Amino acid sequence: MQNVHPLREALHHEVHARPYERMNAPLLLSHVALEGNAGDAERAHLAALLASRQLPVPAEGASHLSADIGGVRLRWEKHGEFHTCTFWRQLASAPEGFGTPPIADVPADWRAALPGQWLVGLHVLVLPAPLLRHELPASVRGLLDEDSLVGARVMDDSAEVYTDFRLYGDGFARWIVVAGDMTPRRLGRLVQRLQEVETYRMMALLGLPLAREVGAALVGAERDLAEVAERIRLAQADDEPELLRQLTQLAARVEGLYARTHARFSASAAYFELVQRRIDELREERAHNLQTIREFMDRRLLPAMQTCASAGRRLQALSERVSRVSNLLRTRVEIEQQASSRELLDAMNRRQKAQLLLQSAVEGLSVAAVTYYGAGLVGYAAKGAKSLGWNVSPDLAVALAIPLIALAVWLGVRRLHAQAHAAADTHGEH
Repeated sequence: MQNVHPLREALHHEVHARPYERMNAPLLLSHVALEGNAGDAERAHLAALLASRQLPVPAEGASHLSADIGGVRLRWEKHGEFHTCTFWRQLASAPEGFGTPPIADVPADWRAALPGQWLVGLHVLVLPAPLLRHELPASVRGLLDEDSLVGARVMDDSAEVYTDFRLYGDGFARWIVVAGDMTPRRLGRLVQRLQEVETYRMMALLGLPLAREVGAALVGAERDLAEVAERIRLAQADDEPELLRQLTQLAARVEGLYARTHARFSASAAYFELVQRRIDELREERAHNLQTIREFMDRRLLPAMQTCASAGRRLQALSERVSRVSNLLRTRVEIEQQASSRELLDAMNRRQKAQLLLQSAVEGLSVAAVTYYGAGLVGYAAKGAKSLGWNVSPDLAVALAIPLIALAVWLGVRRLHAQAHAAADTHGEH
């Protein structure tokens, strides 16, 4: 084939990215998620652990790896703004408790140097005990807090899952899976979904502190906007520049909040959607009259997500209100400027009319003056002709010359006016 798309193979293999692991009960699993995108530092840190055990290191650009690091299975995944490490150990028999978690088999200095900020930690104990339909398994009673216990039958009634959503002394939460007769691949899917529920839940909650912070800031910004709007209603023209300055500062403050929070709130909404999708995939049924995982999320996580969504909507609405008030003030300033421009034009028109009247008076005086001097010249010429013996009456010559001179001067002035107006119109067109 010609003109093969450069991303064709990468996009095709994307459907096989992060495959589910095959797991068998009993097993103990430790899962951690660290927030922050450290780029290649995460991959390099993983490569150091694998190299110390003479294992192949991840390829450049790899976002997923699964390997046996000696008695413990490791699964590493890199996501957009966090990465996860999962360690699990197959057990010979069903344990009485969580015991020594598999993450303890990883060198402590390597764990301490993991890039990013530790956000999620959970231990998952998978037991092969048969499902007990009428009473809570004794292993669950002894390992989790019954007062906050959450549980359900999942995956078409083929397993039971329990947790209390509490952090224990080592900083990890605990989940118990009673696997029943699940196949290894299906059990791997179940455990990964539980890990993702917890990971995406914590990532979604990252927006909650920011929503609370923004809520406090919005109270002050809304109050400031109301004060400015009231002052605009009562303001004089001299107050408008200061009001416009305050509105500009408020708009910058609100837009700064929006820019700082929009991405986080959008991410929280996306993570919450993933939590809901993973819970849907569990296909829960009530077990032992316990609260299901979905019910717990609806009561505890949904209000937090609504707080984030509400903060985002309030911020968007405040930005639009600031824009409307700014437009209102600018419209008022423009109207006043237009009124001032009309007054200036009226004054210019009045001055122009006065100048025209004055010009007409001056032109009349000019015609009279030129006619007077012209008539005087004619009179002198007539007197000279009479002295030469011509039969000319100087007074009659002057009387006849006056209207002719006045008409000629007036016509000359009008012609000059016409030429001046023609030149002005030609300049205006250019």
